[in-house]
Amino acid sequence: MKGKAYQTALKNSLLLFILVMSCNAIIAQKKNKKDKTDKTEIIQDSTANKKGKKYDVLIKQGTVKKGLFNIIQVKSDLYFEINDSLFQREFLLVNKISNVPMPVNDAGLNKGMNYENKIITFHKDLIAKKVWVKSSVPKISSPIGDAITASVNNNFSESIIEVFDIETKNNDSTSVVIKVNKVFDGKQKSFNDVLSNIGFGGSVKPELSYIETVKSFPKNIIIKSQLTTSVAEGGPALSVTIGVTSNIILLDKTPMKARFSDNRIGYFSEKHWYFSDAQHAMNEKELITRWRLEPKQEDIEKYQKGELVEPKKPIVYYIDPATPKQWRSYIIAGVLDWQTAFEKAGFKNAVIAKEPAADDIDFDIDDVRYSVITYVASQKANAMGPAVVDPRSGEIIESDIIWWHNVMTSLQSWMRIQTGAIDPKARNNHFSDEHMGEAIRFVSSHEVGHTFGLKHNMGASFAYDVESLRSKDFTAKMGGTAPSIMDYARYNYIAQPEDHVEAITPKIGEYDKYAIEWGYRWYANEKEEHTALNGLITKHQNDPIYFYGEQQDGDSTIDPRSQSEDLGNDAMKAGEYGLKNLKVVVNNILAWTYDKDESYYETGKLYIGAIGQWQLYNRHVLNNLGGIYLNTTVHGDNKASYTAVPASIQKRATSYLLKNSITLPEWLFFNPILDKTNPLKDSPVGPYEYTPYTLARDLQYNTLYNMFNDERLLRMIENELYQRNKSKEKLFTVTQLFQTVNNHIFAPTLQNKSLSILERMTQKNYVDVLIVSINKLFEKTESKKLIQIENNLNIPEICTYIDDSKMVRNINQSAMKRVSEVTSEKRGELNKILKLVKIKQNTGNQETKNHYFDLIQRIERALNSSL
Repeated sequence: MKGKAYQTALKNSLLLFILVMSCNAIIAQKKNKKDKTDKTEIIQDSTANKKGKKYDVLIKQGTVKKGLFNIIQVKSDLYFEINDSLFQREFLLVNKISNVPMPVNDAGLNKGMNYENKIITFHKDLIAKKVWVKSSVPKISSPIGDAITASVNNNFSESIIEVFDIETKNNDSTSVVIKVNKVFDGKQKSFNDVLSNIGFGGSVKPELSYIETVKSFPKNIIIKSQLTTSVAEGGPALSVTIGVTSNIILLDKTPMKARFSDNRIGYFSEKHWYFSDAQHAMNEKELITRWRLEPKQEDIEKYQKGELVEPKKPIVYYIDPATPKQWRSYIIAGVLDWQTAFEKAGFKNAVIAKEPAADDIDFDIDDVRYSVITYVASQKANAMGPAVVDPRSGEIIESDIIWWHNVMTSLQSWMRIQTGAIDPKARNNHFSDEHMGEAIRFVSSHEVGHTFGLKHNMGASFAYDVESLRSKDFTAKMGGTAPSIMDYARYNYIAQPEDHVEAITPKIGEYDKYAIEWGYRWYANEKEEHTALNGLITKHQNDPIYFYGEQQDGDSTIDPRSQSEDLGNDAMKAGEYGLKNLKVVVNNILAWTYDKDESYYETGKLYIGAIGQWQLYNRHVLNNLGGIYLNTTVHGDNKASYTAVPASIQKRATSYLLKNSITLPEWLFFNPILDKTNPLKDSPVGPYEYTPYTLARDLQYNTLYNMFNDERLLRMIENELYQRNKSKEKLFTVTQLFQTVNNHIFAPTLQNKSLSILERMTQKNYVDVLIVSINKLFEKTESKKLIQIENNLNIPEICTYIDDSKMVRNINQSAMKRVSEVTSEKRGELNKILKLVKIKQNTGNQETKNHYFDLIQRIERALNSSL
């Protein structure tokens, strides 16, 4: 009986327990209607009280910063209190460098540089008592309701990157608290993988790292950390601590309306894939990157009537308080120069630049609420203008221009070399603040242009006739050296002293205004936008002022119209004018760099800069050989996509190079400057000296090697094949190129003359170029390697950070080179030279005979070994 009674009591107890639990479950379901996924959660009163007590303890023991997430800091522990409304919302995680030690600075990494961005979402899991963090690439779209959308969701899902334990809830259970130290103190890389992203590799040492400061605002939070690693490069390990800032930004539920790119105008872009049931294939489009610039609701009618209105939210740039005071007004002026461009898009006061208020305690350069022109103390001579972009729409959220202190060395070099002949203000070792300030203003405008989404337009300068750049009236009217400040059209090196041209600095031009109008004018609906944007391009498509030329790889330029550092529409004529001015510079280098009791360092630097400018002209001319004008075309515009550079221009280019490069200018390489100094280039171990014979030999070799570059010759052969039915006068063939160069280089040999050192050098360089390039065609290697030298020597460039892979047009023109006509032409030329020098081997003085004997040995060995 006792056993049965016990079983009966137990059974009744279980039934009662089940009944109570069922009632509790019903109550819990009603209480948690908002979260249907948490039906199984049963919170007993004792547990709730316990949780509440822990939350109260945290609040009491720590400090609380309210904002997007309430941040609770208890000693060194950091907690996020995340409201239920923020789960599954999209955030952008932005990581920046805040401070660096010298070894990192020396490597070119500095404060303000953005090294990692990713979309993240937080997901609450009350069963596992976890918060999962997921990341995705939100570049895929499909219509709600389409069958394919289910497949899109399954095939482009989020990935889990981190998990946190739920430590407690707030007292009304509307938010949960997680401890987040591990993702900000270096223990985990999920939120901040600084070492991999800056190329250091290795791991952070948590024991030598810590969370420095935290801030919370309504739409973003900021966490600053000091992360330490150990770096060993062929020596003892070096401790390196890098200050980093992580911003977590709440993105709008509805992204900005995207604008699709058009390759006929230069905007940075984000790729996006579109799927739908109605398609026969996926649609890939690119969204331009731009700020969200919209008229206020009450001004829309005025805006649509053509009145200028102020935008709902202007674009604001702050000047880093670390910026030297004498430069601030010029940097601000460079930003404000864009006002006229935005007026073309219908907005006034669209761009603001200012210094932060001294009493603004919230201002923080690393805060993504502020776009800052960050001034960097560094030996690096550069500037760049990247942007933080919402990848869902292309909206620019924030931008930090990085302004390295030594950018002024680049500006001074350009001005002295390119304008010293026509502008007395540009001749001394030190410029006035006013003169340097105007140069800073132009760089400010260029970099800010990038932060509006504009890419380099290397084709803009081709719009101006060379002779127009010698006109005082024309340059004053057009306001600079090119129709776009986004070109690398530096200073007017074409204008001659007698021209009295004053507008010699790049300015914002007509292309820039057109590009801003295309990217930023607001439209009420997609149909109106599509019609208007196409109409704007069609209206200007035949005017060279509005031409957009893609940036190209400087070592494999195809379209000679789109080159960096060039001016005008005729490289040969521009080069000749440039050389006239360069002679004036070289003749005055010793006088212009004189500084009593100082070394000849400035002299040597200016000297190598002048040589670099000469080589720059050579490169501009050279790219006309085998060049192709690449046009971005659409159906119905009646334009050719590919047009070979006319034969007459290619012949002129060859003549220029033979006269000014292959025949080395002695005024440049052998002059009184060498009594005092060699050309000097800075290097990590100090100034590096180039002796004139070696430098001249290397640079001449570089020109010859590039003249007979395989891809260049293949383009000429392609054109000859394509245009084979045209008259010979309209063609410049590979055979003609070899014949022209051979006749020039071996002219003294044909005349039975004794050869000078420079003539012997030129012949050796030419023969060696042919031998080396043939060997490369057959993938043969020898102990001797081709000496590479920087094409631009000491001529600096700015913005080289831009990713070329997004800019260069890819054309396959070099497959199976070893069975192309290039091989036959090069071997044939070597054989022609061999026959000539065998006939002439006993002419001239002993040095000439030795030279011919050497050439015979080289060529015979090369022809025999390359079979």
